[in-house]
Amino acid sequence: MSLFGFGKKKDETPAPAPAPEPVPEKEGWFARLKGGLAKSSSRLTTGIGDLFTKRKLDDEALEELEELLITADLGLATAQRVTRRLARTRFGQDVDAEDIRAALAEEMAEILTPVAQPLAPDFSRKPHVVLVVGVNGSGKTTTIGKLAKQFRDDGRSVTLAAGDTFRAAAVEQLKVWGERTGCPVICRDTGADAAGLAFDAVAEARARGDDLLFIDTAGRLQNKQGLMEELAKVVRVIKKQDETAPHDVLLVLDATVGQNAHSQVEAFKDMVDVTGLVLTKLDGTARGGVLVALAERFGLPVHAIGVGEQAGDLRPFAAEAFARSLVGLG
Repeated sequence: MSLFGFGKKKDETPAPAPAPEPVPEKEGWFARLKGGLAKSSSRLTTGIGDLFTKRKLDDEALEELEELLITADLGLATAQRVTRRLARTRFGQDVDAEDIRAALAEEMAEILTPVAQPLAPDFSRKPHVVLVVGVNGSGKTTTIGKLAKQFRDDGRSVTLAAGDTFRAAAVEQLKVWGERTGCPVICRDTGADAAGLAFDAVAEARARGDDLLFIDTAGRLQNKQGLMEELAKVVRVIKKQDETAPHDVLLVLDATVGQNAHSQVEAFKDMVDVTGLVLTKLDGTARGGVLVALAERFGLPVHAIGVGEQAGDLRPFAAEAFARSLVGLG
């Protein structure tokens, strides 16, 4: 079974004759991705449509397009790449919105392809330790639950550690995911030392021979130095159990924050050496273009994106599908 596929137990009861009509499969991932990015794509396609209706591609048109791409959260570097490309290939020619959207999708796909890397744990480690970090409300706990389900469905043994010891609700939420997925959940009393819990979690998961250990952490603002240093302490303590751990540090970003995502990546990367990104809540924002800007600037692997609440709505990041959906192409 594919890591990100979901199977059902086969019904052993013989089917009646004649066989029933096959039930249509639930809406596919590409359709959900396109629907989830509808707000972002509408912002772009409307702007491009307003600018380009059989218009000559001159300096003024290029400048207006660059401004539009920047306001759509694609970032200055991406905007300049796109306009330079168009200036090189189509300057002085009549272009329409479809031409611009196709060129934009191709340019974004080139930027995004190198960072589209699914999470690939080393299962020889026993456990492969994944520390999940991010600001308050970014969706860390839910992301852990969804990833845990996907790996459990693929036959892997997974332990969850409730490292957000300050919020009882976060611990309870992780316990619910543990029950859903059949994963043990390691937790302590509210207010317990998060670093101590992480230390114990690595020891317990190792003793069981688990394949994976996901460690949740308290949400923290990137400008709160004390909280960020506490996160660095968690990493130091984990290394006392396994000097190679954590093997992955996933930064979960809420897409609705737009350009503020840049400062979050900078702060967490400096403090705990972020190894990859997960972008959530793309279905609730018109700022999905920020992912392109993040890829251009930081080059960090984007492991997964989320466009809904269900476990199946978090999937590995696919560059071309994302780029085409973002500009409204089928």
